[in-house]
Amino acid sequence: MYQADLMEHAARFRPAQQDPTSNLSACPALVLNADYTPLAYYPLSVWPWQTAIKAVFLDRVDIVASYDRKVHSPSLDMKIPSVIALRQYVKHSEFPAFTRFNVFLRDRFQCQYCGNPQQLTFDHVIPRRLGGKTTWENIITACAPCNMKKGGRTPKQAAMPVRRAPIRPTSWQLQQHGKRFPPNYLHETWRDWLYWDIELEA
Repeated sequence: MYQADLMEHAARFRPAQQDPTSNLSACPALVLNADYTPLAYYPLSVWPWQTAIKAVFLDRVDIVASYDRKVHSPSLDMKIPSVIALRQYVKHSEFPAFTRFNVFLRDRFQCQYCGNPQQLTFDHVIPRRLGGKTTWENIITACAPCNMKKGGRTPKQAAMPVRRAPIRPTSWQLQQHGKRFPPNYLHETWRDWLYWDIELEA
């Protein structure tokens, strides 16, 4: 990512000053793994405030940061956790499931023929009628117009080169792609735990 991308993400972080006026439903907790890296980037690993507080009392997580907003009851008076870390490390699978969504994420939600991000579907690079299989290495994201244009031909026959050769991605690769698609909600206490490894321009 470039500096402009980082600044765009930074602009989406909600200031802590808005906490007292926010609804409790707008106070989710960012979930970190035991190594203090986000449990997942896409979808971003967040829990509702009730789940986060329950996990705290079950000693399953540590509180890393909190909102200014508090919850009160006869036996409870505590700030709502905004960032929590699991006490037990969750090991990720090396390879993600082969799903339509993960294909889109691998291809950055862009048609691999023209780059269009609209009307997305998927296409067999080598058509099934020519023996093409439904695998990571033969499925790419395509917009509906390009899919129709290519038809049952190979990219070479249709004079439609593929922008990136399809591969079986690792879970780490998909997580890296997921960083480019942050959710609408980002609290400022999450800033140190998201995008910390983005290279800044001089």
